[in-house]
Amino acid sequence: MLAGIKKGMKWFGLLFIPILLFVIYTFMTLHWVYSSGERAGFVQKISEKGFVCKTYEGELVLVTIPGTQAEKFLFTAKNKDVFDKINKTIGQRVRLLYKQHKWIPTSCFGDTEYFVYDVKLLENQESNGRN
Repeated sequence: MLAGIKKGMKWFGLLFIPILLFVIYTFMTLHWVYSSGERAGFVQKISEKGFVCKTYEGELVLVTIPGTQAEKFLFTAKNKDVFDKINKTIGQRVRLLYKQHKWIPTSCFGDTEYFVYDVKLLENQESNGRN
């Protein structure tokens, strides 16, 4: 009987320990911030994606020097409120505030490692210099 309990504990440990390590690793990657910053440009696209795990993915066209090719910044919005706020600013110049989380093990949390948590609408640069 004691041998059966030891064998059951062995199988439990072989199943439970890897799952526990995966959960701890995922928790750490989602809460440990590798870098944070902001990007300015024009939101070109934002959409809700996914079959099971719904995420909010977007593209920001960065403001560049005239005559150079535009660069895209791909990002993930953290929640529905941020998604709605960004969606209202499409076509306008904005500043996205983000946190970068490296090595997230699944795309269920987002397709990118850049998670936007706020958006600020920038004033029109032409109107600022003419008063």
